[in-house]
Amino acid sequence: MKRFLNLYIAIGGGLLLFAAWPVSPLTFLLFISWIPLLWLESKVESRKKFFGLTYITMLVWNVATTWWIWNASPPGAVGAFLANSLLMCFPWLGFKIAKKWLGETASYISLIAFWMCFEYIHLQDWGLSWPWLTLGNGFATHPEWVQWYEYTGTSGGTLWILLVNIFLFLHLKNNFNREGAKNYKNLLAGVLLLILPIAFSLISTTHKKIPGDRSNIVIVQPNIDPYEKVSELTGSFEAQLQKLISTTEKQVDENTALIVWPETALYTASRMDEQNLKQNYFLNPLWAMLNKYPNASLFTGIESFRMFDKATKQSEEFDGFHYESYNGSVILDSNGAKSFYHKSMLVPGVETLPWFLKFIDKWFAKFGGTTAGYARQSDRTVLEAKGGYKIAPSICYESIYGEYMSKYVRNGANLICIITNDGWWKKTPGHKQHMNYARLRAIETRRWVARSANTGISCFIDESGNVINPQPYNTAAAIKLNVPILSSITFFVKYGDLLSKIMIAISILLLGWSITLKIRDKFFKKKQAV
Repeated sequence: MKRFLNLYIAIGGGLLLFAAWPVSPLTFLLFISWIPLLWLESKVESRKKFFGLTYITMLVWNVATTWWIWNASPPGAVGAFLANSLLMCFPWLGFKIAKKWLGETASYISLIAFWMCFEYIHLQDWGLSWPWLTLGNGFATHPEWVQWYEYTGTSGGTLWILLVNIFLFLHLKNNFNREGAKNYKNLLAGVLLLILPIAFSLISTTHKKIPGDRSNIVIVQPNIDPYEKVSELTGSFEAQLQKLISTTEKQVDENTALIVWPETALYTASRMDEQNLKQNYFLNPLWAMLNKYPNASLFTGIESFRMFDKATKQSEEFDGFHYESYNGSVILDSNGAKSFYHKSMLVPGVETLPWFLKFIDKWFAKFGGTTAGYARQSDRTVLEAKGGYKIAPSICYESIYGEYMSKYVRNGANLICIITNDGWWKKTPGHKQHMNYARLRAIETRRWVARSANTGISCFIDESGNVINPQPYNTAAAIKLNVPILSSITFFVKYGDLLSKIMIAISILLLGWSITLKIRDKFFKKKQAV
């Protein structure tokens, strides 16, 4: 038993993180989930052994929490499990090294700084971005605990978790097998750090709503099997479009200002030409519906392309023609297309591969991944709809990027529209986690969210993260609500993720300090030898 004790502790740490993660009711376990690894670091002297045990913890956490990725892309899932687990080990290795050179207190500061630095890098578009397990996301099912995310974003939640874990661990470490009087200062600090942010959140003031007119928003959940949608052998675009229209018309009325359809609602095997949508014969029923409701705009997902006279940085070539392909969205009304948005944060392995992994491009394609990837949009353009709604568009995966979404609000957006197709993961925890993460975006920006998911969960989310009228998975439905327009700008929207940027600066200082001490020590030893 003793021989494998460290292994059991490492596995237990991963299972604790899994047990605490949304949509589990055991969220409070996040505040003790890092204690096993902290204990291992204090007992295991070898860096290699500690690195291996850390990798086991991270692998257990990744696989147990996001196993459902396999349903969308088996090679993508394996790559995500192995690579993400490996990347998560480096902040802990840095912590281990820092303890030798900087001492105990500075090493715990380094752990916080290094981990938050890692999370921030993972939130950038660097090719293998996978921030699903950002620690601050762990409170997605308890928005009442983290109303202060409007100041810090999810990085504040990460800092909260790490601080409480460290203080509780130090209490256990300093009092384990200790004879005589116990020292409770670390326990007191940990308990206060646990309680005070929740108390602040619960007493925070309600944000004032700006009354709107009688206009409403209709969200449509067509419940079309995504695997059937992309199949050339089953289903048809005409039937799918008719289902979207008939479901919409169950709720739309003369006061409807905005209709929201899900990701890739407009999809054909050959994609759609953005420059000729009005002339597309297959869309005639859509134009007929919009002509019946001239006061309404439609925001919908679309698989599209655009032709170019010459090659662009993101274009592909076929028979001498240059074109870009998009997983995109578009604002439509009875007069045609008003504006487009092209998905920017693409899913690694499924929609894109970084340049350094292009050699496995064809292997991914065999499992339903991309062989060339989509072109993406670099700017955060706000899409204007009727009724005064200014949309921050988010296609699927993009909604887990807090600072990224806040840039739309800084540019004038007053409504977040998330369109997604979570059916790729089938009926697994993935679609529930994804919906709950949207609640954090609402708090960070203090904007309402209209979420249209092809197979569920479609819903409205208010600016405090409360979910309104959620529609269950595998159900066709349309829901309607008068959504107020909010205009206040939060600290997080105005200044971005300041906490993470501070931690990057601290990481640089700590690394510089460590290197300086190492050089000094090496030079001193050489001088003594002489």
